[in-house]
Formats: sequence, structure tokens, C-alpha cells
Amino acid sequence: MFKNQKILFHIITAMVVIIWGTTFVSTKVLLQHGLGPIEIMFYRFVLAYVCILIVSHKKIWADNWKDEGLLMLAGLTGGTFYFIAENTALGITQASNVALLVCTTPIFTALFMHWFCKEPLRRNMMIGSLIALIGVGMVVFSGSVILQINPLGDFLSIVASMMWAFYCLVLKPLGKRYSTAFITRKVFLYSILSLLVYFLFHPLQVKMDILLQPVVTMNLLFLGVVASMICFIAWNAAVKVLGPSHTANYIYVQPFSTLVLSSIILSEVITLTSMIGAVCIIGGVYLAEKN
Repeated sequence: MFKNQKILFHIITAMVVIIWGTTFVSTKVLLQHGLGPIEIMFYRFVLAYVCILIVSHKKIWADNWKDEGLLMLAGLTGGTFYFIAENTALGITQASNVALLVCTTPIFTALFMHWFCKEPLRRNMMIGSLIALIGVGMVVFSGSVILQINPLGDFLSIVASMMWAFYCLVLKPLGKRYSTAFITRKVFLYSILSLLVYFLFHPLQVKMDILLQPVVTMNLLFLGVVASMICFIAWNAAVKVLGPSHTANYIYVQPFSTLVLSSIILSEVITLTSMIGAVCIIGGVYLAEKN
């Protein structure tokens, strides 16, 4: 039964990453309709928080202030800091650079687990991670784009990667004491509260004429309900069952899912280099997960 449960969560994690691979389309649509990156992040988290209150509303606080602090840290690292770093990086460096550097998350997760939790660095995981990362590079660049260094943008991309890795690390002790729904709700809450601080200095302009457009409403609902509430709950549950390092390995699949969906939705051509890269990603993840 336990083995079957792990297989189920491997499948769930892969599905989550595939869904996250589609969010670039929704975000791009919203940006084209006049919403800013911070606004999009705020609206999607507010939607997610309101929805999750339906299933998790009885418990208000953690059992102690230390755990409440960890929940706040999870909200900042997995929500606010991650998305601000990534979105800012996208504005000042190539999207391909960001996509590649953010995929270093599994490596940072394995290192953090080794440094802070004394988890051994497995040979298969490190070799598999390297193969998958090479595959990510092949998918992202497709043999036609040269990596252009932008120190600040690339640094922020790595910061985003480290933030998500740290988020997975923080989830580990919390998952032993609290329900997944409670943890996820608090993550959204602290992300929203931190953004409210930002809005004190940069007031939020509520653009009802834009928000009420059907295409904007539908994409915000997708990002808030599906990509945030459902996917965050599923991801947090997977971290609890599989562990941070194993779950983080599926981040490598995201550029692969983006590649396939770009071909279907945007009619982009899949090159031979991309196909070889996809094989490397799948093979690398399989090797990393092999004991």
C-alpha cells in the first residue's frame, strides 16, 4: 500500500509540474491585457486563499510561535520572494536564461537537505540531476540561442531557484505536524500579507474594466484555483510523502511540458535538439529517482 501511495504521488507531482508549465501562457495573456506581474501574483493568491478557506478554516494558528514563524517563512520563500525574483529576472534577462537557471532547484534542494538535515547525497541523484539539467539546456535553447549573461537577471533567477528549494526544506518539519491544507492556506496568507506591505509603497490600482474581461477572469481563475490552490496542495502533500529532494526533481520536467504545450497551443516547432533534450530530462529524472 505504501509503495502504491508513493507511485501515486510521483504521478501527481508530474501532473503538477505539467500544469505549472502551462502557466506561462496564462501569465502572458494577463500581461498583454494590462496587468502587472505583482498584480497577477496578488490576485492569484487571493483567489487561492479564498477557495482554500472552504476546506480549511477551523484551525487559525500553529501550535507554537516557532511553527508559525516557519509557516511565515514558507509563505515568503515559496510565494513572495520566489515570484518576485523570477518575474523581475524575466524583465531584465532572457526568458531562456531564467528557465534554465530556475531548473537548478533540485540541486539546491539536495544540497540544503544534505547541509541542514544530514541527508546523504546519493550518486544516482546527482548524476541524474546533471543529465536532466543538460536536457533542460537543450530544450530551452534548442541549439539556436546563445546564452547571454546578464549578472543581475541571472543572479535573481538563481535566487528564485534557491527560494523554492528552501521552501521545500521548510515544508519537511511542518508536514509532520500539520495538515497539507492548513500549511498551504498559511503559505498563501503570508504571501498576501507581504504583498500588502509592498502596496503601501506602490498602491494597487484595481482595474475593474480589465478584471471583468472574460479572458482575464478565466486566466486568473486558472492561475488562482488550479495552478495555485490545487497544485500547491498537491505539491505540499507530495513533499510530505516523497521528501523534498525527490519532489524537487520533477522541476526538470517543466521545460519539457512547456515545450510540448508551446507546440500544441502556439504552433512552435519542436527541433531535434529539443527532442534529445526531452529524452535526457526523462532519463535523468528516472535515474535520480532510482535507489
